[in-house]
Amino acid sequence: MRRVRDEPGGLRGEPPPRWARIAPAVALVALVLAQALTTDVELGFFLAGLPPVAAFAYGAAGTAIFAAIVLLLLGVHDIGVAHARGTDLATVAVVGVLSVVIAWVRQRRDAQLVSVRTVAEAAQLAVLPPVPERVGPVRCSGLYRAAQRGTLVGGDLYDVRAGPYGVRALVGDVQGHGLAAVATVGALLGAFREAVIDDAGLGAVAARLDRRLVADAAAASVEHPELFATAVLLEFPPGLDVVRIVSCGHPSALRVRGSVVEEVIVEPGPPLGLGLAGPAPPLVTELAVRPGDQLLLHTDGVTEARDATGHFYPLAARVPVLARDPAGLLGAVWRDLAAFTKGGPNDDVALLLLSLDGREPAA
Repeated sequence: MRRVRDEPGGLRGEPPPRWARIAPAVALVALVLAQALTTDVELGFFLAGLPPVAAFAYGAAGTAIFAAIVLLLLGVHDIGVAHARGTDLATVAVVGVLSVVIAWVRQRRDAQLVSVRTVAEAAQLAVLPPVPERVGPVRCSGLYRAAQRGTLVGGDLYDVRAGPYGVRALVGDVQGHGLAAVATVGALLGAFREAVIDDAGLGAVAARLDRRLVADAAAASVEHPELFATAVLLEFPPGLDVVRIVSCGHPSALRVRGSVVEEVIVEPGPPLGLGLAGPAPPLVTELAVRPGDQLLLHTDGVTEARDATGHFYPLAARVPVLARDPAGLLGAVWRDLAAFTKGGPNDDVALLLLSLDGREPAA
């Protein structure tokens, strides 16, 4: 499952690009050759700018080597690059020492940043781990893109879990996006995982999630008490070729049957967190599924994405074409969505593809 944005370094960080490491050496050679070919203009003093440049691509040792080479070229007159003396050499030496210090500080900060990013990645993956390829008799595939750059988790969520009442899946979208919504995402996922084990009915699962948000909104520590979320819940009961669906104000799922794509019509309930699921639990819709049927669940980050002219992304119309992509439907949807919006939507995006094939995983 794809989770990390396609950007240099991801959350783990990477060493400087190769061109940044080659550039100081190339500049050094170019200046020496240019000085050798030019007798009426002295270019050698441009070498003094190389140690600060090297400090951004090399560590303290590498920068010190560049500084030493520059001092050698400027100070040894027989080489013929420059004829620096006295205070000029002292100035270049001070620049070299400062460059080494800068490189050392940068290297330490880079190491700390990598450590922080690694911890952040582990924490976010603990909140929203990748879905497995199979949960019981249900095949799963998920794709997540957070709107906030450099994060793995935003305001969307999904999960697929097996329990005594079958395989249950959740796709939701909490108020807001980015890191501010992660606490609510974690609370909903925790409540869902408990409900998979404890609650016999899908409506009871929705009620538990609703109570979780109502309780969180009432807590004094919550800055914005108007917490709510849309969600769709699915249940594949054991031994039956059906799926049960509950919608809490969430965009409708799509059923992909061969080349036919249709919207799954369910009676929508209120969003979670409004305190309405208790006295009036949402209705449960039961839908027959055949071998090969796929259910595509998504958040509004997909269908509310716009192109340059303001048109919404036509997911249902695009899926029949994208489903033929040999690389997989979800990856094809994301690439098509990114092209439609010229770089990707400005909201979190979650896609979950489920299919019931009736086979339990091998022990």
